[in-house]
Amino acid sequence: MLQFTDIQAAATRLEGVAYRTPILTSSTLDTMLGCKVFMKAENFQRMGAFKFRGGYNAINSLTDAERARGVFAFSSGNHAQAVALAARLHGCKATILMPADAPQMKLDATRGYGAEVVTYDRYKEDRAALAKHLADDRNAVLIPPYDYLPVMAGQGTCGLEIVEEVENLDALIVCTGGGGFLSGCTVAAKAVQPAIKVFGAEPAAGNDVQCSLRCGQIVSIDVPKTICDGQQTQAVGTHPWAVIRKDVTDILTATDDTVVDAMRFAFERIKIVLEPSGACALATLMENREQFAGQRVAITLSGGNIDFRRFASLLQ
Repeated sequence: MLQFTDIQAAATRLEGVAYRTPILTSSTLDTMLGCKVFMKAENFQRMGAFKFRGGYNAINSLTDAERARGVFAFSSGNHAQAVALAARLHGCKATILMPADAPQMKLDATRGYGAEVVTYDRYKEDRAALAKHLADDRNAVLIPPYDYLPVMAGQGTCGLEIVEEVENLDALIVCTGGGGFLSGCTVAAKAVQPAIKVFGAEPAAGNDVQCSLRCGQIVSIDVPKTICDGQQTQAVGTHPWAVIRKDVTDILTATDDTVVDAMRFAFERIKIVLEPSGACALATLMENREQFAGQRVAITLSGGNIDFRRFASLLQ
């Protein structure tokens, strides 16, 4: 199970490499939602999302011999870019398995960082099984996007920065797909501020983690149809689940329409661009504002990797 010491070690590896992203506030948002909101802007992270933290920590944790074999990852987009960039920084080869319908800018960026991209049909093929087969064929080290302790530890450094910088938080809301980000941030937040309540944020159409937490066991769903392309996972990972079932208070959801509202607010009032999954935590706070009335709430703005045409079409 992920330990706080793993996150502290990751923070040391990432120092001077990953950006310590800003925590933003908005008096307009505070008034609108009836609580004090602190927004961790990971859209300003290297490659545009929190995923760089986990990708870099995972590759940096390998031995020289392992890096010489090259790395293999599977991802809908942001973990792909993270591993591609981290591999380039370490001078090793990266091959990434990505959905054929992944956003074109994410496919292009992954190739731009020097990785080889292999595509698959996310609605017909098992990406984890296919990735293992292809990695074995290449004798490459497989780096999963969330069910992998070094990745979880790297993602947890985001939560660590939040609770180090903002005192006396009542709640932390973290977007979740496979659970790596949520579990990492939970371990970090609970270690520094034990009384904090941690919530996950999912699109309503892809609420597998919510179902899992409420049923007490991992629940699998079909590939969700949602604009939140970074959260189209079918089930939470086993390593993240060990943390989530123990220490996460609840999983909240938001409709795609509210996600768009959150993207629009961030653009018009905070002057930042968020991809749909990057706005999911803000959207869930918007939909569940009564629950957090009068509280000090931190949320993750997890990424900003979206094509301007797609961004404009969603906000019309």
